[in-house]
Amino acid sequence: MSVATSETWTTRKLLAWMSEAFTRNKLDSPRLMSEMLMSHVLGCQRLRLYMEPDRPATELEKKALRDLVARAIKHEPVQYLVGECVFFGLTFTVDKRVLIPRPATQTIVEYVLQHARTAPGFGGTAGEGVFFADVCTGSSCIATSLLYTMKQARAVATDISPEALAVARLNAIRHGVIDRIELVEGDLLAPLLADPTTRANESLHYLVSNPPYIPDHEWDAVEPNVKNHEPHLALRAGPDGLDYVAPLIENAPRLLRPGGLLLIEIASSTADKVLGLAEAQPQLEGARILPDIDNLPRVLVASKRPTA
Repeated sequence: MSVATSETWTTRKLLAWMSEAFTRNKLDSPRLMSEMLMSHVLGCQRLRLYMEPDRPATELEKKALRDLVARAIKHEPVQYLVGECVFFGLTFTVDKRVLIPRPATQTIVEYVLQHARTAPGFGGTAGEGVFFADVCTGSSCIATSLLYTMKQARAVATDISPEALAVARLNAIRHGVIDRIELVEGDLLAPLLADPTTRANESLHYLVSNPPYIPDHEWDAVEPNVKNHEPHLALRAGPDGLDYVAPLIENAPRLLRPGGLLLIEIASSTADKVLGLAEAQPQLEGARILPDIDNLPRVLVASKRPTA
């Protein structure tokens, strides 16, 4: 596969070539991936590609595209190649230090925003007075999206990886929310539970998390673009996929205020087990599993019981 340097290759022709190559090699969203690479190389917005479809590419641009397409065909994620990913309408910096945000995770953001707008005492559209925690924050896509929308909310975000927290900080700065988020290194809830100031104890309106959740027996079936490039620390979760989900369910009530919500992204294959764990937690009520954009059971939601 090559782009002959003697030919005139326009934006339109290059997009068609990349889309066909990605389709043949069974990459997800081949047209979108082609647009991302093309706009990255040209240094323009994707809309510009369709405003100037007959623009001829320079030799340097063609070489850059050839190199990037060759890497993408070997399943290197296009989002890492361009260093960005769109999540909830916002563009996030991503690289191999963090997971690539995916549409399924938007379920958490959408549910929290809808709940805050309608539930008494949860801040309304602006999130006035709302304080939440994002555990295993990674790129901070959940926390930053929520803070970007709820202009008066505050958050604390934790991750065991200092490298991931560095990316989270970049994104919080990029979207103007860095003054309303505290980024803390630590394992799951440990930095919150151990805080001598009881900063978070029984004060959280929401505790949200997209933790590692892939069970060992599903690992072989994971797509190569994920398995070979995204951080395993943020993916694998032991024999049953619950190494991180179970402790979150067990300890979240200590941090949530009465009526506060716990939302955790999970593997669809573990939905029944996760629901059982939440229903067995005496301080939680109303446990249920929300469907994601593909209608798969992917997000646990439960609320802390009111104080007697």
